[in-house]
Amino acid sequence: MPPMNFDAMRGLRSLPRRCGLPFAMFALAVAALSGCASGPPAAVSNIRYDLGAPPQIGTPGAMPPMKVIGVHAPRDLDSDAFIYRLQYADAQRTGSYSNSHWTMPPAQLLTQRLRAALSARGPVLTGADTVRAPLLEVELTGFEQVFDAPDESHALVSARATLSQQGRVIGQRTFMARAPAYTGDAAGGARALAAASDDLIAQMTTWLGVQPLVASQ
Repeated sequence: MPPMNFDAMRGLRSLPRRCGLPFAMFALAVAALSGCASGPPAAVSNIRYDLGAPPQIGTPGAMPPMKVIGVHAPRDLDSDAFIYRLQYADAQRTGSYSNSHWTMPPAQLLTQRLRAALSARGPVLTGADTVRAPLLEVELTGFEQVFDAPDESHALVSARATLSQQGRVIGQRTFMARAPAYTGDAAGGARALAAASDDLIAQMTTWLGVQPLVASQ
């Protein structure tokens, strides 16, 4: 909204006298309206999202110790940008919300979620631990809100998991999860991406549980 010039302000000062209002009251009213026109306060103009509380695990199956290193991600997912894709307009083009971001890069959010899920089933170690244990590496390949129409969207999360021990690959698989967004904004996208992330991790955990190396340790 462009700033008012001096003549306009002088006209506003004469308006309360013509309307019989005290200038102080008129000034407060103008200030209130100006605040509304200038957009949301700074405190809420840049909203930060995470994945929320992790889901409750009913009766987790036991797993042996496992080394889990931080989730890798390409450059566009290695920032706090909240990415969306207008599938209905241009499927090859992505954008990001200007006033909504993640609390940390999606790869870090997924690392926390994955370690929390696996730690409920057995000891989770880092790659630097000297204990002999399977090593799980995950590469995040997709983490975005996809708009199929202006008011219809879903979350899409994809990742590739590699399980190895002592430099030998035991298994590798690509996982993908979707979840509907119930509102066509960043808030709806964040909830959908949290749900899709939990689905992806559940798929990954099930896969790990049936790997021969893991099951025999």
